[in-house]
Amino acid sequence: MKEYLTEVSEVLKQNQTSQNGLTSASAAERFAKFGPNKLKEGKKVSLAARFLKELADPMILILIAAAVISGVTAVYAGESFADVIIIMIVVLINAVLGVVQESKAEKAIAALQEITAATSKVIRDGHQITVKSEELVPGDIIVLEAGDAVPADARIIESASMKIEEAALTGESVPVNKAVSALSLGDEKDVPLGDRKNMAYMGSTVVYGRGQAVVTGTGMNTEMGKIADALSAAKDDETPLQKKLNQLSKVLSFLVIGICVFIFALDVFRSYPNITGQGMLDTFMVAVSLAVAAIPEGLAAVVTIVLSIGVTNMSKRNAVIRKLTAVETLGCTQVICSDKTGTLTQNKMTVVEHAGPDIDYLATAMALASDAELDENNDAVGEPTECALVNDAFKLGFHKTELKQKCPRIGEAPFDSGRKMMSTVHKTENGAIVQFTKGAPDEVLKRCTHVWANGEAVELDDETRKAILEKNKNMADRALRVLCGAMRSYDAPPESFEADNLEQNLCFLGLSGMIDPIRPEVKAAIDECKQAGIRPVMITGDHKDTAAAIAKELGILSPEGEAITGAQLNDMSDEELKQNIETFLVYARVQPEHKVRIVKAWKAEGKVTAMTGDGVNDAPSIKNADIGVGMGITGTDVTKNVADMVLADDNFATIVSAVEEGRRIYDNIRKAIQFLLASNLAEVLSIFFATILGFVVLKPVHLLWINLITDCFPALALGMEKSEGDIMRRSPRNAKDGIFAGGMGIDVVLQGVIVTILTLSAYFIGHFIEAGRWEIVNSADGMTMAFLTLSMVEIFHSFNMRSRRKSVFSLKNQNKFLWGAMILSFILTTAVIYVPFLSDAFGFEHISLLEYAIAMGLAVVIIPIIELVKLVQRKAGKE
Repeated sequence: MKEYLTEVSEVLKQNQTSQNGLTSASAAERFAKFGPNKLKEGKKVSLAARFLKELADPMILILIAAAVISGVTAVYAGESFADVIIIMIVVLINAVLGVVQESKAEKAIAALQEITAATSKVIRDGHQITVKSEELVPGDIIVLEAGDAVPADARIIESASMKIEEAALTGESVPVNKAVSALSLGDEKDVPLGDRKNMAYMGSTVVYGRGQAVVTGTGMNTEMGKIADALSAAKDDETPLQKKLNQLSKVLSFLVIGICVFIFALDVFRSYPNITGQGMLDTFMVAVSLAVAAIPEGLAAVVTIVLSIGVTNMSKRNAVIRKLTAVETLGCTQVICSDKTGTLTQNKMTVVEHAGPDIDYLATAMALASDAELDENNDAVGEPTECALVNDAFKLGFHKTELKQKCPRIGEAPFDSGRKMMSTVHKTENGAIVQFTKGAPDEVLKRCTHVWANGEAVELDDETRKAILEKNKNMADRALRVLCGAMRSYDAPPESFEADNLEQNLCFLGLSGMIDPIRPEVKAAIDECKQAGIRPVMITGDHKDTAAAIAKELGILSPEGEAITGAQLNDMSDEELKQNIETFLVYARVQPEHKVRIVKAWKAEGKVTAMTGDGVNDAPSIKNADIGVGMGITGTDVTKNVADMVLADDNFATIVSAVEEGRRIYDNIRKAIQFLLASNLAEVLSIFFATILGFVVLKPVHLLWINLITDCFPALALGMEKSEGDIMRRSPRNAKDGIFAGGMGIDVVLQGVIVTILTLSAYFIGHFIEAGRWEIVNSADGMTMAFLTLSMVEIFHSFNMRSRRKSVFSLKNQNKFLWGAMILSFILTTAVIYVPFLSDAFGFEHISLLEYAIAMGLAVVIIPIIELVKLVQRKAGKE
C-alpha cells in the first residue's frame, strides 16, 4: 500500500490501529511477527579466511611448492634450510600485506544502525510512553518534536508546522514542510521520495514544529532498509590493476610450470639410461631455480608499498584513502558522478540577492521575523532558510540579539504551509508597535496595499506590483529560493494575533533571494576534469530548475542543456538508459535506486566511474561505483565506511589532485613492473640457456637475493618518481588496456634479452680469467662475476626506467631514492662476495679487482644501450 496516496483514516484502518495507539498486547504480538526495528547485520569474514584467500594466488602457491621441494632436497642432501626460510618469509609478507584491508560492509551496516534513534516517544494504551526504537512495530503512533530522529518509516497523521530535514536520504538541502492530507499522482506514475510531504522516514530529523505519525515500516522494510539491502547486494569489483596483475600471475604461473617440466624432461632424457638419485635431485634444484627466477617475489610487495606511499601523499592533500587499490583506480577514472548538495555546493543556504528600496530595513525585518538565533561564534542555528536570513542581517551589521533587545517580540502568527508565511509583532525602542511578515512572494504580495519608499509607506500601484512579480520570476528562474518581506505599523498592540487579523494591509519591503551556493574552488576543478578527459555528472534529489542552474554555472551543462528527472528515469528501461547515458549530465529529483542505475549504466558502457556523496542515500551508488568518494565533514558514517576515498575537506577540487596522484602512481607502478619483469626474464633466460648448455650460472639462493635486494629497492624507488609534466592533459587510459599496452611487452623482452647477454658474457669472461681458456663448464669465478653483473646491471637499468621513452639525461629532477637504492645494493652485493662467512654461505669466490671491474663495466653498458633503443623508439613514434 502507498500510504502517501491514502487518507489517514484508511491508513489507520489498514494498520489496525487508532490515534490512541496500540495496546501493549497487540504491540507484543506484532513484535513477534515483524521482529525488531533494526537493520540486519552483514556477514563477517574471519581473519583466517582472509589470510587463506591471499595464499590462494597461483604465484604464491608455486613459491610454496618451491619451498617444499627445497625443504625435501635440503633434508636429502643434508644442506641448510636458508632457501626454504627466505621463500616462506616472502610468502608471509605478501599474505599479511593483503589481509590489512578490513571488511567495509560490517562498518557500513553498524553506522546505519547508529543513525537510527535510540529511543522513541510512542502512544500505547492511550498514554504517551518512551520505548527503545527497536521495539517499534507497524501501527504504533509515534510522537515527533523538533530535534527528534525519526525512528521508522511513518505516515503523518498530525502536523503543527513540522519540518523534517531529509538531506541525508534525498539530497535536498531545504527541510520539508510536512502535511497530513493524502497526495495525488497527477500525470506521474509515482511520487518521488523527496515530495512525499505526508511521510516521515527512518534516519531523517525533525528540525521545527511537532507532529504525530503512524508507523508503516520497520527494520529492513524501511527506505533505510532498502539502502542496507543495496549495500549488502553490491559487490566489490577488482580494480583494473588487480585484474591485470591476476592475469599476469596466471600467465607467469603457467610459464613457470611449462619451463620447469621442459627442463626436467630434458635433463631426464639426457641422463637416460644413467638416471641416479643425485641426478634427480640436481634436476629438482634446477626446476626450483627456474621457479624462483621466473616469479617476481617482490612484485606484490612493491605494488602494495608504492600504493601505500601514494596513500600517505594523498592524505597530506586531504584525500583519505580507505582502500589501497583505489589510488590506482582514480588514475583511470573517466566519469565522476557527483551529488550536488554539500559536494558541489556548500550545503548552507545563503542570501545572495536583495530587491527593495531599503536593504537594511528588509534584512532587519527578515531577521526579526525568524526563529533562528546566532550562537557564540556568530553563526546562525535553526531552520536553514531562517539561518540564511539571520546570517545575512549579521553580514549587513545587524546582530539578531541586539535587534531583539531593541525590538522585543510581543506576539506572532507562526508559519503555516497553507498561508506560506509567518508574522511577528514587536515593540520598538520609542514604544511604537511594528509587525514584520515574511513568506512566499505571491502570497505576501496579495496582502500588500503599500510599498516602502524613501522611509515611508506609499500606495502600491499595479505597475509596481507587476515589476515586483517580474523581479520575483527573474530570481526564481535562476534557481533562487525567494522570500518576500513586509511590515505593518500599529498605534497600539493588536487585539488578536490570529493570522487573519495580522496579515492584511501590509507594506512591501523587498525580496531576498537565497541559494545553496557553489563551492568557490569547484568550477576550476571541473574545468581541470574536462582537460583531463574526465566527464563530470551531477546527480541530486533537488528540484530540476535548481540542479540545471547550478550545473550551468559550473559548466557541467551547456546553456541550452536540460536536466532529466527521476520520474523520467522510471519510464526508461535499463537498455534505454544505457543507450542514452552519454547525453545525460544532470539528474534531478532522484532516489537512491536511480543513482545505482546511473552508475551501473556508465559501468556497462565500459567507463571507470567514480561517485561522490555525503548522505545515506549516496551509500549504495558509492559502493557500486568503481571508486566511491565520501565527504569527511558533512558525510554520514555510512557513506564514509562504504567509500574507497574520503575527502577530509569536503572539497571537490581534492578529487582532481587525487586523480593526478593516481595517474602518477599508476605510471610508476608500470615502470616498476617493467623493470621487475625484464629482470626476471633475464634470470629465466640465463638459467634456461645455462641448463641447456650444461653448466650452473646461478643457484636459487642467488636469485632470491637478487629478486629481494637488487630488484625490490630500485623498484620501490621508481614508485617515488615525480609525475611527468603532461599527466593531467592526457585522456584517461582505457581500463581494458593490458599491463603490456603501449609496447611495454616488447620492451620487457628486449631488455631481458640484453641483460641475459651481459650476464652470460660475465660468466664466460670470469671462467676465462680463472682457467685461461674458453669452455662451457661450471666455474666459481664465472658464477661470482655473473652474480655481480646481473645484480648491478639491474641497478643501472633502474635509472633507464625513470622514463619509458625520454632520455634519462633529459630529466630535470633527480630521484634521490633511486640513488640511495643504488648505493645500498652496491654495498650489500659487494659484501656478499667479499665478507668471508657470507661468501661461503652463497658459494662465491673472492674475485680479483680486474674481474670485479669487468663485471661492473658490463653492468654499466646497459645505460648507453637502452639510451640508443629509446632514441630509435622516439624517432619511430614521431614518424
